[in-house]
Amino acid sequence: MHKRKLIEVALPLEAINRESAREKSIRHGHPSTLHLWWARRPLAAARAVLFAQLVDDPSAHPEEFPTEDLQRKERERLHSLIERLIVWENVRDERLLREVRSEIRKSVGDVMPTVLDPFAGGGTIPLEAKRLGVRAMANDLNPLPVLINTVLLDLVDRFAVSSSLAGGVPGTPAEVLSEDLRAYAARLEAKVLARLGHLYPSKAGGGVPLVYFWARTAGCPNPACGVEVPLVGSWTASGRKGSEAHFAPVLNGYDNAFDVRVVMGSDGEPEGTMKRTAATCPACETSIPLTYVKAEGMAGRLGSRLLAMQVRQGRARTFVPADGDDRAAAASAPRVDTSFLEAELSTHSQYMAPPRYGMTRFKDLFSPRQLATLAAFAETLDDVQEEVRRDAEAAGMPDDGISYADGGTGASAYGDALRILLALGVGRLVNRQSTLCIWHANRGTVEQVFARQAYSMTWLYAEANPFAGATGSFTGQIDYLAKAIAAIPHGSGLVIEGPAQGISPPPNVVVSTDPPYYDNVPYADLSDFFLVWHRRMLGKTLPIFPTMLSPKSEELVADHVRWGSRAAAKSRFEHGFEQVFEALGKSHDPAVPMTVYYAFRQSDVEGDGTASTGWETVLEALMKAGWAIDGTWPMRTEQAGGLRVLGRNSLASSVVVVCRRRDETFGTTDRRGFISALEAELPGALRRLQQGQIAPVDMPQAAIGPGMAVFTRYAAVLEPDGSKMNVRSALARINEVLDQVLAEQEGDFDAPSRFAIAWYRQHGYGAGSFGNADSLARARNTAVDAMDREGLLTSRAGKVQLIKPEDLNSEYDPAADAHTSNWEALHHLIKVLERDGIAPAGDFLLEALSRPDGAVDADLVKELAHLLFRIAEGNGWTKDALSFNTLVTSWPEILEVARAERTAPGSAQGAFDFDEDE
Repeated sequence: MHKRKLIEVALPLEAINRESAREKSIRHGHPSTLHLWWARRPLAAARAVLFAQLVDDPSAHPEEFPTEDLQRKERERLHSLIERLIVWENVRDERLLREVRSEIRKSVGDVMPTVLDPFAGGGTIPLEAKRLGVRAMANDLNPLPVLINTVLLDLVDRFAVSSSLAGGVPGTPAEVLSEDLRAYAARLEAKVLARLGHLYPSKAGGGVPLVYFWARTAGCPNPACGVEVPLVGSWTASGRKGSEAHFAPVLNGYDNAFDVRVVMGSDGEPEGTMKRTAATCPACETSIPLTYVKAEGMAGRLGSRLLAMQVRQGRARTFVPADGDDRAAAASAPRVDTSFLEAELSTHSQYMAPPRYGMTRFKDLFSPRQLATLAAFAETLDDVQEEVRRDAEAAGMPDDGISYADGGTGASAYGDALRILLALGVGRLVNRQSTLCIWHANRGTVEQVFARQAYSMTWLYAEANPFAGATGSFTGQIDYLAKAIAAIPHGSGLVIEGPAQGISPPPNVVVSTDPPYYDNVPYADLSDFFLVWHRRMLGKTLPIFPTMLSPKSEELVADHVRWGSRAAAKSRFEHGFEQVFEALGKSHDPAVPMTVYYAFRQSDVEGDGTASTGWETVLEALMKAGWAIDGTWPMRTEQAGGLRVLGRNSLASSVVVVCRRRDETFGTTDRRGFISALEAELPGALRRLQQGQIAPVDMPQAAIGPGMAVFTRYAAVLEPDGSKMNVRSALARINEVLDQVLAEQEGDFDAPSRFAIAWYRQHGYGAGSFGNADSLARARNTAVDAMDREGLLTSRAGKVQLIKPEDLNSEYDPAADAHTSNWEALHHLIKVLERDGIAPAGDFLLEALSRPDGAVDADLVKELAHLLFRIAEGNGWTKDALSFNTLVTSWPEILEVARAERTAPGSAQGAFDFDEDE
């Protein structure tokens, strides 16, 4: 019997979710700014999951923690350590990291394990394994994540440099690499600027163009008109409050096309010419169907016209119309070799809009000026790389002639390393130098190509000046990249390239992985946008680009377009998934569970509201591969608790599935036996989840874990007709028993609370008849009149109605109330929290729990909030659900305030138990 790990029992989930959401707003120094990759998991979540996956739960050591109270206290200590560990500002706190690594060694021994992610993607999990002091292995089929993980896990640790070549600035190897990157990036930019600076001329008076605004154009189909129509969705130039500005089209008299004038303010802004299904000619008002625009594009007749620019004059930024000189400069770009961009784009209708308008090859996604500039950056890498090598040798780094790819650590390898980093910087620039980039008028920024996970069609597109040091510039991209490099932790890592289906891991690895999400993201098709450029820049430096585009046939994505039908795609995905996890099971360390992330989208839920096709397929494949589900933890990366979120019944951004190898000694059972086992085990598991930091909105997902633990322990669960129960049916049964267990918890509450729960289930905070209320109250050994006097409800004119939190008496004192129920405590607590905040709510909780009669129980108040959330959500009472959910998510902070008040000098000690040693 293996020791249970912390992740198999409890997590400080709300704290993890909160930090994961906050992390999305952190950019500078974050590894995600190394290079774009899609569907990254938050570092905070991965760090917490890995720690809890490796560290024993206190219940695994009864010799140290013989009672549940002692186990709970130790668990809280470990949770507190996780809460410190996941804070972004602490990622470089070596003292904290030493404490964390020591805690891991207490559970795994002196030899730290190897953590493997067979679907490494953007490298979140391997990087966090490295940060925690364990050896990291990253595998991926796609060359782009292989490149990213090479930098994260190997490149920074390869060179024992203590001061930068360019300025002699001392620091860690990561910081030195960062400084050298900045220095040689400046040299690279200067060389390209010397070649192509004339393509981006300054305006009269020294104004520097920052952004160029282009409109795609089509000839008006009206024979009597025939003007060049600008296809523009919106004419807004600036949406910033107080600085509003827009463009207004003006038909010129010299080439039958439109120029613009700049108008300050938003008044009188014309409608865009381009709508979802048609465009409108601003000259003759002829409607131009989208089918015509597409046909013109396929015939190569869509054009583009430079309309305006954002210019920096001193410290001011203004919008100015483009003139003939500006257009001539853009048109003077030299022709360059684009043979490496001749590959055809995918025509996947769901993700690929440009091919429908004639943009069928990668070279079609860039203007001539962009092509010339990007090609110049790529070509000039040779010169800068040689400068790095010479400078390194002159600084005392021996040149053994061994390349980076062959394991070198000398001057030649250092030149390769800087070339790799500079290529990443150019890759970031490619993402801001395409005709698919748009202008964000409210932020005043040029947005990247992949603002969403698709190649989107653009009409008014923004071209950044790469040499201006502003939005979309090379300097800006290098700044992000350099800060990310400087923050990479030191450690040990290995990167492997290949399909996960063919991986041969070493024995006793620990797997934590974020696999492709069924049909969610076409990683290969999207990454080709960058790979064509990286292969051009790094094809001779790293042996990771064997083909022109990314491998497709072995990519584990249920793409119905690629495989011909949804059934074929599902079958291929499930078979591949099963193949991967069956192989991993043969090498996985049996002492540690495996963790698998899955993106659970509530919008996918069907039928009985328990599962989606992708979710079911993943669980089925894991089971077929010999794994038993031990837990499911919802990880939310969006700020939780908003009405919009609850109103859409949105749950987790992803679910972490905790698995162990199935014990093959279990046989079969029938549906009745499965339900009986659920009824026996789910109440205790649910109580533990409620006592932990699980938001009510996440409870159904979290409860799947213990439910599936029951289901997957059997070789088969048989339906009444003898057929084998599938995952969808099992999830439906788990959901039913969850409702049943929550209902049974009502018996734990005092009589007035039991009445209020039953009445709320029927009426919410609406009115019902006195007769029904009286019968319900008598059955629960209480009386309507008594509850009216106590302020739990109102009884007037034959109608009974529960009092909403906001309508409760603001002067209520729980210590002075002769009879306080858990229902009243909960509702007054909600009122105080929503009106006054965390600290007053903590003070109120302290007063309620300090009553001499002990009528209010903290755990029961929290359980009641869970129960009422479930009722409110099921009835669509969104505002109520939000209140209950917010209370539970705020519970740790409320409890902390109450604890602090209790232990403050002069306070009454021992009035109630907070599970602290007296």
